[in-house]
Amino acid sequence: MTRLATESTVPAPAPPLSDRDADRLRRRYRLRHVAGRVFVYVAAVVAALLSASPFIWSAVTAFKLNSDLYNADNNPFIFNKPPTADHLLYLFQQTDFGTFVWNTLWVGLLVVLITLVLGLPAAYSIARLDRPWSGWMGIAIFFVYLVPPSLLFLSLSRLVVTVGLQDSAWSLVLVYPTITIPVSVWLLIGFLKTLPRDIEEQAMVDGYSRLGAFVRTVLPLLVPGIVAVVVFAFTLTASEFIYALAFISPSSQKTLSTGVPTELIRGDVFFWQSLQAATVLVAVPVAFVFNLFLNRLVAGFTLGAVKG
Repeated sequence: MTRLATESTVPAPAPPLSDRDADRLRRRYRLRHVAGRVFVYVAAVVAALLSASPFIWSAVTAFKLNSDLYNADNNPFIFNKPPTADHLLYLFQQTDFGTFVWNTLWVGLLVVLITLVLGLPAAYSIARLDRPWSGWMGIAIFFVYLVPPSLLFLSLSRLVVTVGLQDSAWSLVLVYPTITIPVSVWLLIGFLKTLPRDIEEQAMVDGYSRLGAFVRTVLPLLVPGIVAVVVFAFTLTASEFIYALAFISPSSQKTLSTGVPTELIRGDVFFWQSLQAATVLVAVPVAFVFNLFLNRLVAGFTLGAVKG
């Protein structure tokens, strides 16, 4: 009786599909696959357009006439009247935009260099030397980054005046590493923890010093983390506003973050098209560099976040 009951519960094999049914199933799966791909691409295009709409609006606005811009009935994404390049010429001829770009570039490069020179050894010593103070030192360094700049610029301004760098772009080179180094060290610590110690230990067994093992074996593997640090430090340098506004008054020493708004916003008068032209001219090279190093940038930030 038990055997019969067991055999009665076994389902009967399904009858084989006919060629017509098999073709119908294949067409159904093919249509479902195509529909899924179309949905993904449509969603990607819509998301890209929504993300790019502010940039498109800025690019169109930069070449609009005043009468086209001030009419609320006009479409903001098209030229309702003939475009003009007068506002772009005003940006280059009537303001120190080129000087702002140059100051931002050399200040950013120096800050990045200082950040790497000080941040790499600090991150390596905390992540690899296994000292009793390593854990709390790493946390303390990161907490420095959490202090709001609005609480520090008064005391830092005294420091800037003491060393004689007031109204000079060199004051930013002195101050900005206090912001970039802590978070860069924290990021590099997380990335170093993803690398096995055996790599440098084997190099030291082969005769290299710890410094030589770091330079020859660890440093090449740190490239994604270094790229993330470079992008972070340079982006913060180019966009920081409070210190740049508090420490610098002459236009010849200003960076983009303060030079553009102070030159193109005069009281209640906004040179709106020139402002948008400056935005586009700065955004295009930054977007190009971001996309050029996107894979390494994502690897550096994600590995540092997971293991930090």
